[in-house]
Amino acid sequence: MEGGNVIDEHGPAGAPTLARAPLPPRAEYVVIGAGVMGLSIAYHLARRGVTDVVVIDRGYLAEGASGRNGGGIRQQWSTELNIRLMQQSVELCRRFAVELGVNVWFRQGGYLFLARTAAEVQRLERNIALQNRCGVATRMLDAGAAGDIVPELSLDGVVAAAYNPTDGILFPWPFLWGYARQAAALGVQLHTHTPVVRIDAGTTGYRVHTPRGEVVARRLICAAGAWTPEVARMIDVEVPTWPIRHEICSSEPLKPFLKPMVSELSSGLYCSQSMRGEIVGGVTVPGHGSTYSMASTLEFVATYARRLVRLMPRLGDVKILRQWAGPYDCSPDGNPILGAPPEHPDFYVACGFVGHGFMMAPVIGKLYADWLTGDAPHEIFQRSTLARFRDGAGAGDKEDFNIG
Repeated sequence: MEGGNVIDEHGPAGAPTLARAPLPPRAEYVVIGAGVMGLSIAYHLARRGVTDVVVIDRGYLAEGASGRNGGGIRQQWSTELNIRLMQQSVELCRRFAVELGVNVWFRQGGYLFLARTAAEVQRLERNIALQNRCGVATRMLDAGAAGDIVPELSLDGVVAAAYNPTDGILFPWPFLWGYARQAAALGVQLHTHTPVVRIDAGTTGYRVHTPRGEVVARRLICAAGAWTPEVARMIDVEVPTWPIRHEICSSEPLKPFLKPMVSELSSGLYCSQSMRGEIVGGVTVPGHGSTYSMASTLEFVATYARRLVRLMPRLGDVKILRQWAGPYDCSPDGNPILGAPPEHPDFYVACGFVGHGFMMAPVIGKLYADWLTGDAPHEIFQRSTLARFRDGAGAGDKEDFNIG
């Protein structure tokens, strides 16, 4: 691609390198945010034949939430809409390596959710009944059967579990790189280290100002995650989302033993084992409120260590090598915000996914591109409008399984 940021080579770890170039004066679409959501939208637009697309990001690829998560991809949800969406997303992930030419180490070892109370068991049973009606093969297990899947578990206090073998995990970074490389190959211009400092709304589009120049977009797509409210305020649109810091860590590599992602409902603990053997996981640490701080804390690693060793005593001597944090992008009702507000019909947002925008990005990006290029909008767009917070209509069924 000439005249734009070109992914022209790969670093030693497979990361794409972006070649510097000026911003173009105009574009049909400007996507703000080069995380997996923005890149998925841009890639799918290009696949639909829209090549006049510019993606800009204030940092580097995988700097934000997309590069700071555990890589889980699951179909175990509590609403039919999310179950159906994630069935599509899992299928897109299954085909990713072949269609985009990047190995994301996607493996379907399943998700195992552990319940310690009768109320948690009832919650899982309701969800499983709905998932089964949608064709997801989740099944209820007693504690012994959960131990058969992961013999290293301590079953003390565990009364039941939910297990779906087709849920999976992938490596986040090459997931972004694959979207970025193929979007660029299809003509999308990618500009990193390009923060938006002002947006002027006009009759023919939006003039986006950055330290590296200006670009006028006929349509603007904000996929800036937890930073969406800051961008939206530049055109006097209020988006009621906020960031919550979620910490995560990785251990030294161990001999492979853990096939599924394991999650404990009572604490929000989750952990999985990477292809290289590291134990990657996190736990809910409540009470910190909204913050953009991505600093690591001793409170997290101490809480995580206690919970993890209680669940799998064999990990008592494991060494933690890396600890980091990323922002959960939260909305008032726990559901995403999509589409455009009435006063700015060409300003589209994709935010409010809590901690699950990463796993939903493949299908949301595809559905967004389908809609913007002429298809009828999917139900998710009709139910996830920003206007629901103004008229009190709500987004329909409330998702109560925003964990792990």
